[in-house]
Amino acid sequence: MRRKFAPVLLATLTASLTLAPCGALQAQATQKSSPAAKPAPLAKLVEQVNIPYETFTLPNGLTTIVHTDRKAPVVGVTIYYRVGSKHEPRGRTGFAHLFEHLMFGGSENVENFDIPLEAAGSTSTNGSTWFDRTNYIETVPTGALDLALFMESDRMGHLLGAVTQDKLDKQRSVVQNEKRQGDNQPYGLVDYAVNEGLLPVGHAYRHSTIGSMADLDAASLTDVRKWFTDNYGPNNVILVLSGDIDAATARPKVEKWFGDIPRGPDVAKVTAEPITLAAPVLREMADQVPVTRIYRTWSGPALTHADAVPLAIGMHVLGGLASSRLDNALVRDEQLAVRVSAAAQQFEQLSFLQVEMDVKPGVDRAQAEKRLDEIIADLVKNGPTQDELQRAATQSVSAQIGALEVVGGFSGKGATLAEGLLYAGDPANYKRELERMAALIPAEVQQAMQRWLDRPALRLAVVPGERTEDGAAMGGWGDEGTTPAPSPDAKAPVPDIARSAPREYPPVAEVGELTFPGIERAKLDNGITVTLARRTAIPKVSLHLSFDAGFAADGPAAAGTQSLMMNLLEEGTTTRTAVQIAEEQERLGASIATGSDMDSSSVTLTALTANLAPSLELMADMVRNPAFKPEDVARVKDQRLADIAQEKASPFGLATRALRPILYGTAHPYGTVGGLGDESVIAALTPEAISAEHRRWLRPDLASITVVGDITMDKLLPQLNATFGHWPGVRSMPPRKDLTIATPAPQRRLVVIDRPNSPQSVLVMGRLLPLTGKQQEQEALDLANEVIGDGFLSRLNLDLREDKGWSYGVGSQIMRNKGPEALLVYTQVQSDKTADSIRLILDNMAAFPGARPVEDTEFQRVTDGNIRGMPNRYQTNGQVLGALVSNSELGRPDDYQVKLPEIYRAVTKESIDAAARQYLQPSDLAIIVVGDRKVIDQQLAGLDMPVEYVDTDNNVSEVE
Repeated sequence: MRRKFAPVLLATLTASLTLAPCGALQAQATQKSSPAAKPAPLAKLVEQVNIPYETFTLPNGLTTIVHTDRKAPVVGVTIYYRVGSKHEPRGRTGFAHLFEHLMFGGSENVENFDIPLEAAGSTSTNGSTWFDRTNYIETVPTGALDLALFMESDRMGHLLGAVTQDKLDKQRSVVQNEKRQGDNQPYGLVDYAVNEGLLPVGHAYRHSTIGSMADLDAASLTDVRKWFTDNYGPNNVILVLSGDIDAATARPKVEKWFGDIPRGPDVAKVTAEPITLAAPVLREMADQVPVTRIYRTWSGPALTHADAVPLAIGMHVLGGLASSRLDNALVRDEQLAVRVSAAAQQFEQLSFLQVEMDVKPGVDRAQAEKRLDEIIADLVKNGPTQDELQRAATQSVSAQIGALEVVGGFSGKGATLAEGLLYAGDPANYKRELERMAALIPAEVQQAMQRWLDRPALRLAVVPGERTEDGAAMGGWGDEGTTPAPSPDAKAPVPDIARSAPREYPPVAEVGELTFPGIERAKLDNGITVTLARRTAIPKVSLHLSFDAGFAADGPAAAGTQSLMMNLLEEGTTTRTAVQIAEEQERLGASIATGSDMDSSSVTLTALTANLAPSLELMADMVRNPAFKPEDVARVKDQRLADIAQEKASPFGLATRALRPILYGTAHPYGTVGGLGDESVIAALTPEAISAEHRRWLRPDLASITVVGDITMDKLLPQLNATFGHWPGVRSMPPRKDLTIATPAPQRRLVVIDRPNSPQSVLVMGRLLPLTGKQQEQEALDLANEVIGDGFLSRLNLDLREDKGWSYGVGSQIMRNKGPEALLVYTQVQSDKTADSIRLILDNMAAFPGARPVEDTEFQRVTDGNIRGMPNRYQTNGQVLGALVSNSELGRPDDYQVKLPEIYRAVTKESIDAAARQYLQPSDLAIIVVGDRKVIDQQLAGLDMPVEYVDTDNNVSEVE
């Protein structure tokens, strides 16, 4: 579990809507087959996945892996401690994760790790805990590497003198709110139930990493000391330095900063074998969900077991591929389910093999479960085909090639090397796994699945109803009802620890200028503009085909039409079925995604350079020749209605559906309930209407193409002309979105949506700004927003989370659109602090800049820190592609990113304060609260604001 707040609302509000892939009916035997793609050989692709490295070990046992990648002046610092939640003793569940939070609270020589690191340009400064390990990551400019190593060594060797009861209490509250946040989601108690159903009391993987509330309450300073001295010695650590570094340079730095830290005890090994159930375990849970979800789960082998790779591929064939057995049968053909999945979640000593199915509303549950079990049994008995294995392996290899772009982070090259050494004793274990995938034969997968899935399963069902189980009491050891927990010793006297001799911060070297790829432009034969940024770090190409449409093309009266039409592009063309589309992507190692945001609708392709031509041919067929068959439209509409019901079961989903109509009004194109749309609109759509929507908006004169990757323009342009260049234009004038329609004047509103049994309240606050995305020179506003709410070190997050402990995190955002922009503030808070949290947020915003102008440390962090961190932000093709698309939509020059350092240097404290004074004041914020009225009504009454209540079945607010 990661330490920092994941701003889930940000994706909900601004990103392209990614809906569950839905396919068309299986092709009849007489149907003409699609053109055969010619993918590159899988073995050749595996050869391209390579992370060369060197290792050395200090006398105290710390092992360092160094990988050199000079494409950007940054170094990923990745540290894995060989300790996780499986090592926790009874009565102390959740402690490994709680300790991870404490590791960010300062050490004997560092008051706050984030401030100097982010000021030096670090990104992805974070940590996470899981069953087997705890890790800490940051990616820093090369000149800040000594600073990062100093800080990591200070908390490894000089932590306990700075840990206080106050810090423990605050981080305990943060973690408990993290637990509430997870528990508050639909199906949020399932992971507890799975662990309880599969594993006996006392099994190391049975209790959850987040732990139980009671055990978190019992954690003490004595526990902190013991955990640190027992587990956090350098001999239990793998340090990876990846990026602009080499072993000769790294070794003296590591020796300097870590060499004097003494060894500690070796982390004790635990016994944690997979468990075979004596008989199937049946469990049914009621939850506030609209759709019944069925689970079949088994414990499986360790990730180093000979069956691990065959099982992972077998589960992918079963329910991971877009053309999986379960998708084809249950979703597309028989239409018994609206969503299916299957996967092997693999850990050091065991794995969880899990199948899920969301039963289609109105379908007999017993019938759906029967077919689910039959499809699983058939694959287990007969095994997959060679073609299925090839597609699954190609997709996995392509994903690993994509991961090579990032040097650090939670899933980049540093983490890949560290986990290989930690779990398999070999940093190159990833290579062995991919080679094994490429060489698999069906019989190996069949035999592995028979060994593990022929055993009794946990058969879990989550059904609609009132939630009666309490997440606060779940996640612990499992025998709390019969055996008292160890007595908490929080009140026991804890002697002070003498601090070690002070250590000086190392200097941070200057950062070179951002190296952003050069931009080339061209036009296809029919006039479609093409923008190319060539990057050769990996043999892949990312392509974005954008149309000037989006949610705004619907307007409130047709909410959901555009995104449903885009979704249906994946459901079959005049010559290909959805299954054929999915299978071709898998054979090619390509990914084609459709989606919409506020201002545009898009199709994005990620392809191996060697397979670009057939990937483009497939993409063009999907865009230009969709079939919109009546049976496909009917099925996808049913799935969309189920998606809307799921959105209304989510607290953030409820808030976001209410937000835009309140801010923009129901007359403005932006005043929709969001991309999923309105039920009545979706229900009324016909194939003819969707086809008309396609003809109206997906046309060459509304299109542009942006490409980033390993290809030159002279190679790219002929391939694009062959697929999109002869797409005939439309004679009629293009449709128009009127973004100048008047919007309601911003005003203070308190809108409440009742969601019973919610342990947290969701708060979403917003107001329109007198700005549009086409207006330039808004950087001072961006930086003011970073000061108040955008980022871990923002005032709102430090106050509400780090000081008060009422939330897992707060975020704020300027929603950049072509039309009117909006300011958003969002968080989830414990229910009994709902009104207090609103007051705190409003007070913090009102104080900026009047009572509290931007401070020197904040100013340096958001200006110089952003400048120094820019090379980190454009490591991947996708990051560069996103920047170029944003530049195009907002009318920015191609070299905007290159000019940003100069722009930031010109921003003054006075201009940041002026932007805060003009745009970030809270007096006319609309405040949406989703929570349990039994808990929050009396609190809200004390805010002295008129309260409106929204019926969750409606899309427009009503005053009660």
